[in-house]
Amino acid sequence: MSDVISRELRTQARAALLIVEPGEKCAAVHALHALLGDVEIDPQMTLAPVAEPGRPERPELVPPAQVPRRSPTTPAGRAALIHAIAHIEFNAINLALDAVARFAGMPVAFYVDWLRVADEEATHYSMLVALLDAQGHSYGDFPAHDGLWEAACKSVDDPLARMALVPRVLEARGLDVNPGIQRRLAAVGDAAAVAALEVILAEEIGHVAIGNRWFKHLCAERGLEPAPAFADLLRRYAATPPHPPFNTAARLAAGFSAEELAAWGG
Repeated sequence: MSDVISRELRTQARAALLIVEPGEKCAAVHALHALLGDVEIDPQMTLAPVAEPGRPERPELVPPAQVPRRSPTTPAGRAALIHAIAHIEFNAINLALDAVARFAGMPVAFYVDWLRVADEEATHYSMLVALLDAQGHSYGDFPAHDGLWEAACKSVDDPLARMALVPRVLEARGLDVNPGIQRRLAAVGDAAAVAALEVILAEEIGHVAIGNRWFKHLCAERGLEPAPAFADLLRRYAATPPHPPFNTAARLAAGFSAEELAAWGG
């Protein structure tokens, strides 16, 4: 234990990012988060960037259009839907760890925030894998796409772009779709999955709020107005702008303004 404590947090986050086996990665993240008060954080250290995170050979990664449709009205469809969400959560662990390891020169609170996100995403992943296991399936049984990590790859050189493209676009979209998925699962009597998604929704609001906070921090640091800066980043990176229907209550709780939602048609 003392050897782990003596090592620096961002270095350990990078090591966790490279772990291939999901259960081992989750355990490493939880252990590092538990040691948060006992590890050094060196914001100025530049670490070698990770081009590809550690991940298992399965699931097979295919273009989004080739991922089968996931209707919860059949057991196989319900398992595929839970698998798709588990895949998102696994990628979210890697994205949070990458933010900790990749972006030097940020305030210490930035690294603490994103390690917390990684810790909670690891819990979400484990919850969903337990649901899969109860249905006779495992992570990797269904094909998936790599959209989240591809978005991360677009923003490897700029934390402002990362905060814009991932928390404010992709993860915020998860806030919008979560309640509808809960309703579909409730309609087929899957109370355990509904309860898991309710926990995930509550904590994902906090994750998007962290992204919003650091996006606004970086805008202020660079003398940028957040709204036009966000629009410019969406154009520059050819990202799909936010669009309704919105989970308005969740987005407001996550730090979006009513004016922003109105400007996007909400």
